[in-house]
Amino acid sequence: MRVILMTGKGGVGKTSVAAATGLRCAELGYKTLVLSTDPAHSLADSFDMELGHEPREVKPNLWGAELDALMELEGNWGAVKRYITDVLQARGLEGIEAEELAILPGMDEIFSLVRMKRHYDEGEYEVLIIDSAPTGTALRLLSLPEVAGWYMRKLYKPFQAVSEVLRPLVQPLFRPVAGFNLPTKEVMDAPYEFYEQLVELEKVLTDPGTTSVRLVTNPEKMVIKESLRAHAYLSLYNVGTDLVIANRIIPDSVTDPFFQRWKENQKQYRDEIHADFQPLPIKEVPLYSEEMCGLEALERLKETLYANEDPTQVYYKETTLRVVQNGSDYNLEVYLPGIPKSQIDLSKNGDELNIRIGNHRRNLVLPQALAALSPMGASMEDDYLKIRFAAS
Repeated sequence: MRVILMTGKGGVGKTSVAAATGLRCAELGYKTLVLSTDPAHSLADSFDMELGHEPREVKPNLWGAELDALMELEGNWGAVKRYITDVLQARGLEGIEAEELAILPGMDEIFSLVRMKRHYDEGEYEVLIIDSAPTGTALRLLSLPEVAGWYMRKLYKPFQAVSEVLRPLVQPLFRPVAGFNLPTKEVMDAPYEFYEQLVELEKVLTDPGTTSVRLVTNPEKMVIKESLRAHAYLSLYNVGTDLVIANRIIPDSVTDPFFQRWKENQKQYRDEIHADFQPLPIKEVPLYSEEMCGLEALERLKETLYANEDPTQVYYKETTLRVVQNGSDYNLEVYLPGIPKSQIDLSKNGDELNIRIGNHRRNLVLPQALAALSPMGASMEDDYLKIRFAAS
């Protein structure tokens, strides 16, 4: 299966681009699903038809779906939710309040990843196009496998092992005192089973031959800056970007003086997009005179974007992470385009390297050859953070 993930700042047109990409893939004969994981769904509006949680056929070879995160949560996390509800009710909360509090913040977003993994495993579709949440939320989701791995290794597995040993001894005394039972094995196993799904999904997301991110941007200062940050953060999580789509460019045919200043500004920002994102390929899409709503409008966008091309091709393969041996020393090189070294914090703890940029952090489990060595310095060269490891 080919996975294409569309993301960008809210309002840049990523849903229209995702829908038009789906049309072209279906036209080429690929069985294609366009799945919206954005909490503020607009995919149905783009296709101008009703969509729901389960895939619905839009036209031959093309299906669309809008993720119902609460349904995913109930199906994957129901046992844990019911246990937390029982605990809260035992502490005096009313039923509806306990049920609401049993849904942890962010859980609805998390299960969009589980839905992606299920479609990948089932293999019913040849192309999966994700109309993702805006960049901030999308990046949080992409970082989940890494963050979850840290908690599972450091906290959950030891706690689970102790719990299994103590449950038979403590359970008879626990409910009379606390008012609720200890968690069952089903409840205790659910978080780890979920984590295992995230680990497998991470392998899919970080395989550049399977998954590509396509950044949709506009020729505007704030949008470009957010897109540049998103590109760097995606690289930090080892997820490759293969294409940038600059949307809503005023065509040369517009000669009204009212738009002259706007066109001049766009010219400057278009040049910046090509300079800042190189060597990534750039596609430019004009500002249309009508809304991108309905199949007829999306057909025009599809022709502009791809013409005779196959959207499932990998337009560019980024090397986001590499290890280079230099004698007895090693360099760990992380692709962080546009990020100055002054904004990067590094620390090593055992076999883990912590890389932090702003509010994004990656706990990278080091290869065996590097884990036994010590970091001896770092430099920024050609957009790569190069960390030198040697024997201390």
